[in-house]
Amino acid sequence: MYYLSVSLFIFDTDMLKSVSPYTNSSATKKEQVAAMFNTISNTYDFLNRMLSLGIDTLWRKKAIEKLIADGPKSILDVATGTGDFAFKAIDILQPESIIGVDISEGMLAIAKKKIARKKLGDIFEVRMGDSERLLFDDHLFDAVTVAYGVRNFENLKQGMADMLRVLKLGGRVVILEFSKPQVFPIKQSYNFYFNYVVPTIGKFFSKDSSAYAYLPASVASFPDGDDFLAIMKEIGFKEVTCSPLAFGICSIYTGVK
Repeated sequence: MYYLSVSLFIFDTDMLKSVSPYTNSSATKKEQVAAMFNTISNTYDFLNRMLSLGIDTLWRKKAIEKLIADGPKSILDVATGTGDFAFKAIDILQPESIIGVDISEGMLAIAKKKIARKKLGDIFEVRMGDSERLLFDDHLFDAVTVAYGVRNFENLKQGMADMLRVLKLGGRVVILEFSKPQVFPIKQSYNFYFNYVVPTIGKFFSKDSSAYAYLPASVASFPDGDDFLAIMKEIGFKEVTCSPLAFGICSIYTGVK
């Protein structure tokens, strides 16, 4: 039984690395993900609200609330996208500074407009950067956050290890990510919605059918739940937790350095 569980764990990690947005492309997964988000950046926020029926904002709030007791002053938001997770952190935690990092110029352009509109430039800064090779010193941030980003990593363990590296001793990581519900009839409804409804609506509004076909494929290959907690422990995170949301459609993972 132990050997079987380890074999499945390795297989899931390899699957995540092999799933990419454009199956006919010779580019790396990282390059494809950047190109995909550049393409859909102008419709990304709208589609998030519509496809999740607005529940994604509640999920972000619940995730950020995991940091309230810590009161972090400096936060790194990895795969920040258009900045929604960081904006929620500012609202709830009132940190001194947040830096958002992303590989998509298109997504960061939207984030910069939102920062300017909200007049938060003195608190929130975004930078182009590789989430798996963070250009920051060791032990720099009180907290690291990621929303719907880790499943897009080309090398999941490398990305997790780099987040651990830039955390201060005692700092906490909070990761919000889609997971796979197992309860009937949520599992069946979820699979139908993600595999048929989401790609159809996404293609209509974003004009990129690959992007929203990639979403269910990337979620299906992601080692969620206990498998992801095992990865966090292997990398070196302590006190790891998993909090499922909406019957397991989404999960909040936390860990301490």
